[in-house]
Amino acid sequence: MVDKHLGDKIPEFGAKKPAGGNSSGLAPSGLTSGPGARSFWEIFAIIMVAVVIIGSAEAYIRFFEVPQYVMPPPSSIAYALVADFDLIAPHLGFTLIELFVGYAFGASIGLMLAAVITQFPFAEKIIAPYVLMLVTTPMLALVPLLILRFGFGLEPRIIAVALASGPMVMINSATGFRRTDLAKIALARSFGATTFQIFTKIRFPMAMPMIVVGLMIGAIFGLLTAVGAEMVGGGFGLGNRLTTYSATLQMPRFFAVILILSTLGILIYVTFYLIGKKWASWES
Repeated sequence: MVDKHLGDKIPEFGAKKPAGGNSSGLAPSGLTSGPGARSFWEIFAIIMVAVVIIGSAEAYIRFFEVPQYVMPPPSSIAYALVADFDLIAPHLGFTLIELFVGYAFGASIGLMLAAVITQFPFAEKIIAPYVLMLVTTPMLALVPLLILRFGFGLEPRIIAVALASGPMVMINSATGFRRTDLAKIALARSFGATTFQIFTKIRFPMAMPMIVVGLMIGAIFGLLTAVGAEMVGGGFGLGNRLTTYSATLQMPRFFAVILILSTLGILIYVTFYLIGKKWASWES
């Protein structure tokens, strides 16, 4: 006799996945676990929370007459951001150049090293100690030495960004390459696939979620390192503006630069999250 409940045990491949699931595996918290605001009331609630927080800060600072050199009101910060943006924009350009060039070198080298150490285990024994040294060494401690060698131009900051972002990309990418299902590799070899074909068709696609996470973390570390390097020495960059504005008690401009850096960090996170949903959503 056929079990009448047998149909309930057969999986439906077209069934929808549970609500709130993350298709790309890139959301480390609840910040991106949902599909976003989809209704007027959700958007209204988000805007109202922001208005309440900013309005409360403005009212508190003005009511208690907090000195502007201690904490300027949000309105003063917004005014400084708009009125003085032409003074900040050139320094923003220098920081972006350092970030993009250094990150391009660091991420490329880190990705290549991750591929090498996963294909040749002996290479990992040679490279791993130096990578761990870079990870555990504060890059800002090396900036003065780099400045002594390369001067006060862009070169020492670009090198610092590359040294900060490269190991992050390498560690996460190597972890992704090692997560490959060995059964798939054995099946590919049984059909005569070469090592290069296995890497490009199996290892690399399956490692994409971890690769994207590594690229995102490397970009954030690179941004922090670029700003820190600019604060150590030199006369340009957003980090230099932070040092100058804090030393001269120009706090509205100081917090305007902080707001720009926060926006850059959010843009990095959102960009790689969207890339992950596009190119690393095979886990769904």
